[in-house]
Amino acid sequence: MRQLTPAEIKAHLEQAQIPPLLLDVREPWEYEVCRIEGSTLIPMRQIPLKAETLDPERETIVICHHGVRSYSVARYLEAQLGFSNVINLRGGVDAWARDVDPGMATY
Repeated sequence: MRQLTPAEIKAHLEQAQIPPLLLDVREPWEYEVCRIEGSTLIPMRQIPLKAETLDPERETIVICHHGVRSYSVARYLEAQLGFSNVINLRGGVDAWARDVDPGMATY
């Protein structure tokens, strides 16, 4: 699994021919406070139940608040479900707000 900083993710998104899935694994209340545009919310606890709705071949960028939950989910997707192209957003939306989108709400 790759781990990229917010700036690296932003550059990657700008260059991507096929948009990756931006998988936000935070809780709904967190997602309501702030989110990266275009992301899909599936809370961490629901991943085992909803993983079959995800494409294991599609590039998937996993997002959480600080990068810890997303790291765990990314490892799970790779190790347990055979996902082949997973990226963890290092530092999560907190770092994204600081480094890429200073106007984003934080908590």
